[in-house]
Amino acid sequence: MSDSLRLDKAMVARGLVPSRTRAAQLITQGQVSVEGKVVVRASTSVAQGQHIVVSGQDHWVSRSAHKLDGALTSSPQIQVQGRRCLDAGASTGGFTQVLLERGADSVVAVDVGHDQLHPSLAADPRVHNHEGLNLRHLRPGELGETFDLIVADLSFISLRLVLAPLAGQAADDADLLLMVKPQFEVGRERLGRTGVVSSPMQRREAVEGVLLAAQELHLQLIDVHRSGLPGQDGNVEFFLHLRRSEHALSTGAEAEKLRSDRLGSVEFD
Repeated sequence: MSDSLRLDKAMVARGLVPSRTRAAQLITQGQVSVEGKVVVRASTSVAQGQHIVVSGQDHWVSRSAHKLDGALTSSPQIQVQGRRCLDAGASTGGFTQVLLERGADSVVAVDVGHDQLHPSLAADPRVHNHEGLNLRHLRPGELGETFDLIVADLSFISLRLVLAPLAGQAADDADLLLMVKPQFEVGRERLGRTGVVSSPMQRREAVEGVLLAAQELHLQLIDVHRSGLPGQDGNVEFFLHLRRSEHALSTGAEAEKLRSDRLGSVEFD
């Protein structure tokens, strides 16, 4: 059985528009593209994993969605379609929405807060929402089966403190795409009044500190990307693409060279 839908039906199913009528209007106006190409027929067949974008309106439920969408576009080796995903620090659900639109089979959304997930996502049968859950105390198996893809957007906590619990949720060869926020890594005593990390050296130290902790947990470094969109406070943020592997380089010259090579390609200014 085909997983394809008419474009107008697919737009409704993905929560991009409230109705097929609205979808048809946007399509006719040339405001809808599939995989980067404008489509003008509502009857056009769209596969589950194809990316639909509506121009002229921001359909994302939060600003953070733009960050993950950009990071995934920069990491074509990360497959989303058909995978069981974990959104750590889901909040309103921007990351969850991006994963669903890119064809995730299911998303487990976890946050320490309550009543934050957008209603459209909370009502989606592919989303399993866990509120009031502190990731630091997350135990292996607590969320069911392990995950093929883990994304994280956390605030007011160092990513290093939750790496081990997240690694415990990862399946063999799982991908992890984690956002590093330097302001939560460098320590309060090194932050200025504004809370913005402006030093390129401190930004690099923040990212490298997380990388060192990750490699000790058999999380192999694949790549590092600077987020195309800064935080709302102006802080520059970075995405780490890691992969869980028992054969990951954790020590020695090879691991150091890999870190140096990847970090050397990132703009920290």
